[in-house]
Formats: sequence, C-alpha cells, structure tokens
Amino acid sequence: MSSSSVLSFTLLRLTGRWSRPVLAVLSMIALATLDLAGALLAKYWSDHRSVVPLLGGMGVFALLFWVYGRSLAYAELATVTISWVVMLQVGVLLLDHFRDGVHLPAGKWLAIVVILGLQGYLLLAPNGRPTA
Repeated sequence: MSSSSVLSFTLLRLTGRWSRPVLAVLSMIALATLDLAGALLAKYWSDHRSVVPLLGGMGVFALLFWVYGRSLAYAELATVTISWVVMLQVGVLLLDHFRDGVHLPAGKWLAIVVILGLQGYLLLAPNGRPTA
C-alpha cells in the first residue's frame, strides 16, 4: 500500500464522523494555509535561491493539489475554489497586519467580515435541484 493510500485511509477514518460542511470548511482552511505557505516558500526561494525552499514549496503545492482533489468529495468545485481564495486573501491581509504592520481602515475589515458571512451562506445554504 502506498503512503498516499495509507494517508487517505487514515484521514477517511478520522473524518468519517464529521459532517460534510465541517469537512468542507476544514478543507478550505487547509487549502488557504497550504497556498500561503507555498507562496512564502516561493518568495524565500526567489530571494535566496536555496534548493530547500524550492523543494519544500514543491511538496507543499503537491499536498495542496491532493487536498483540493479530496475536498471536492465534500463540497462543490465553485464553493471550494471561491472559499479557498477568500480565506487566502484574508490570510494575506492578516499576515500583512501582524508581520509587516499594515493597518487597514475599519471599513475594509467590515467588508472582510461581510464577505466571510456570504461565503458561509454559499457553503451552508441548500442548493437547488440540478436540471435534467
């Protein structure tokens, strides 16, 4: 059994008791986190040309691809992708705020909260029936 199969089996056993929306949200958070980590590794590699962040970034993005594929078992493609991007953007804003001292006005933080609320609605609201 390959290591990917063992990892898949273990994750399915661990997550088998959780609801689909919870798994979808956790997948989207994982996607945003992996994407942000890969971006930081890419930036470090571009500054220092070290092989370690290059290989680390390749591994992170390979894992991101795997998580993306698995997340489609819990949520629709559009919902996963849009939520991932919004969470990534919020992560970048928080990173800028805490790491680089960038301060956003209250109106922008309010917009972020509204967007996250709308994302929650997209994820949790029932969908219509597909047309035949």
